[in-house]
Amino acid sequence: MSKGFDYTAITLVIIGAINWGLIGFFRLDLVNLIFGNMTWLSRLIYAIVGLAGLYLLSLYGRVSSFGKNE
Repeated sequence: MSKGFDYTAITLVIIGAINWGLIGFFRLDLVNLIFGNMTWLSRLIYAIVGLAGLYLLSLYGRVSSFGKNE
């Protein structure tokens, strides 16, 4: 269960990072383009990506266990 949630969170954060890269390089906010400027849906997407980023802070505590048999 935890690994599936980890992969989902990592995927969401990668999508968020790509969006920020597009904003920085091309002034293109893909979420805004697809879902509208701060509509409830775009705000929900930003919130979910933000929560995934906060969740991944726990990765720092778990990174030392990578590669070890659980």
